[in-house]
Formats: sequence, structure tokens, C-alpha cells
Amino acid sequence: MTPARRPLAFLIPAVAVLLLVGAGILYAQLEGAERGIPPIDSTSNFEILGVEVDVSAETAEKARLEGWRRAQSLGWRMLWARTHNRPLAQAPVLSDSVLNGIVSGIVIEQEQIGPTRYIARLGVLFDRARTGQMLGVQGLARRSAPLLVIPVMRTGSAAYSFEYRNEWQRAWAQFRTAGSPIDYVRTAGSGIDAMVLNYAQTRRRGRGWWRMLLDQYGAADIIVPEVELRRLYPGGPAVATFTARYGPDDQLIGRFQLTAPNSAAVPGMLDEGVRRMDALYARALDQGVLRPDPTLVIIAPPLPPVLEVPVEEEAAPDETAPPPVPTGATITMNVQVATPDAGSVQQAELSVSRASGVTSAITTSLALGGTSVMRVTFAGDAAALQAALRSQGWTVTVVSGNVMRISR
Repeated sequence: MTPARRPLAFLIPAVAVLLLVGAGILYAQLEGAERGIPPIDSTSNFEILGVEVDVSAETAEKARLEGWRRAQSLGWRMLWARTHNRPLAQAPVLSDSVLNGIVSGIVIEQEQIGPTRYIARLGVLFDRARTGQMLGVQGLARRSAPLLVIPVMRTGSAAYSFEYRNEWQRAWAQFRTAGSPIDYVRTAGSGIDAMVLNYAQTRRRGRGWWRMLLDQYGAADIIVPEVELRRLYPGGPAVATFTARYGPDDQLIGRFQLTAPNSAAVPGMLDEGVRRMDALYARALDQGVLRPDPTLVIIAPPLPPVLEVPVEEEAAPDETAPPPVPTGATITMNVQVATPDAGSVQQAELSVSRASGVTSAITTSLALGGTSVMRVTFAGDAAALQAALRSQGWTVTVVSGNVMRISR
């Protein structure tokens, strides 16, 4: 070994260690053991929050049950009065057996339990199907398009979204959307969510990557609710500035401030911030502001026309003509393709989308310099898709049932 090449030999183990460490960091980011808060599914319920009860009984258990029974009755009257815009005193009184049939759950917001006394602030959930008939309503008359929610939290000099589990993400995950006209698309923030739905993505203005993400999550546009949390001193009062934004162009919807006397009151302040944010977005929907951006819609390439051949004549085979559009059920396949640079990604998408019978071809996993993955929707079976890709000059290899690899 010459002296000029000896330093390179010492670098090889160091580079290997860095690659292993980098792979471990990427694995940790994807796994996210401490990341991800599944959102509450509340689309099938009416809800009434902030029902306060103060009950005394012989035992703590009896006081608690009596408090819940009173919360059901008061919650029903509040729901009726809110729905019909009438005074609470005019609400019909229902028996306990009827209330037990329409109440689907009790949410404990805050409670204090003593030996013979129960003081609490509760929420009451009513089954939408059964309660809607009694209220004379069938549901919301107007709903927004599906909007992907990316909550952003700023503390100090840091700004993040799903990169780290935080109280702002938790507030949005626990928000009950049954009474909102906004169709929120909320993610858990685990797995690949933390990689693609981060703070940097909310600053991106280009439409290409946004189209892929929105199609992946089944949304038409995005909303970015932001909160900037400033504490006067650790454990002391906190001031939060809430900003409602919409769309990739960061359109401002509204802004307001809330305060919390101490750290224990911060979660409640963030919950109130989510409710006010929802009111801002609902007002923007009524004003026609939340209109889906047409530049974010993925337009599938048109299918080639099918040539009609007269019955009495038999068409001669044409080897240069593209294969006919297959008929039958639509399948979705994951297609692997080598992408050494950004240009190869676009070329691969364009070539695959031009194959006869392909209705969409979207890159779901991008790896420049490696192997990317496209999600291909095809009108036909797997064998027909392989034939269509070969007609475009691709060499097709089946990896597994719904995974294939293409190359030139």
C-alpha cells in the first residue's frame, strides 16, 4: 500500500459506521415509538361539552352515577336548544330509559370525587342516527371538501409538526368533528407521516409533491393550523398565538390569542384554540374561501378510444397498434423502478401512464439514486398490465403478488 492510499483505508471503517448510524436514525424516524396520536372518530355522534354537575349521595360511586344521569338529561336539553335555537326551558324532558338508548358515551373533562360528593365537567355523546330523528335533523346541509390537517407548533425558536409528539397535535387528534362543517383528514403522525408531513412540507409551494401527498391521504387541499406558545417562565403563565392558514400558498384565514395561568392549564387552552380554529374555518367555508385549488387535482390521462370493428368483417392483426384497453376489475400495483435522478422519475411516470389501461401512475416512495416505487392503477389483471408495460419498452419482473419491477 502506497502512502498516498493509506489514509483512505482508515476512512472506510468510519464511513461504514456513519452509514450504520444514519440507517439507525432513519429507522427510528420511521418507527416513531414515541410519535403518533390516533385521532378520535366522532363522525357518528352529536356532542355537548361543558356539562357541569355537582351531586351529593351516600357513597362516592352513587354520587358519580347520579352525576352522569343528570349530565345525560341536561346534555339532551342543551342539544335540543342549540339545534332549534330555542330557550333551554322549552326542551322536552326524556325518561332515563330513552336517554340510555340515545347516549353513546360520557366524556370526562374534569372531575373531583369525594366520599359523598361528585363535582365534574362532562361531555355527552349522542348517537347521530337515533338522536337525529328525535331532533328532526338529518345532518349537516353543507360540508367542505376533504382537507388534510398539518398542525404546526412553535416553541422558542423551533417549529415542528408530526416530527415530535406534542400537545397541539394531541388537541387536534382529540377534537370531535361531528358538529363541524369541515371534513378534516387527520393522520396519526406515525410511520411515514413524520417524514412527509413535517414543518418543511408546509413551506413548500410547488404543486407536484402536494398532488402526490393529497392523493395518498385522500384529501383535496390542506389546512395548516399554527400555534406559537410563549411561557413567561417555566411552569408559569403562557401566551399562545393561533393562526389559521389554508392551502399550499399559505393563505391567512384568521388569528387570535389565548392565555393560560400555568402549565396545567395549557392543554385546556389548546383545546379551546382548536374549537376557535374550527369556527374560523367554518366561517371561511360559508364565505366561499375554502375552495379546493384546481392545480392540486391529479388529472388522469384520457383512455384511447376503442375502435369498433364491423361484425361481418374480420380486422387484420396490426403489430404496430397498441394493445386494446383491457376490461374487468381495476387493480392497484406497486411498481419498482430505478431513478438515478429527478428527470428519470418524471420519465418513468409519463411512460407508465401512457400504457394502455393505466388510469394513474403516482410515485409514492421517492429514492433518487436508488429504487423508487409507483402506485399504478390499471383496468385489468396483472398479466395485462405486464403486457401493457412491455409494449412501452419496459422489461417486467414480478417480485410478489402486487409488486413488480420494471427496467429498460
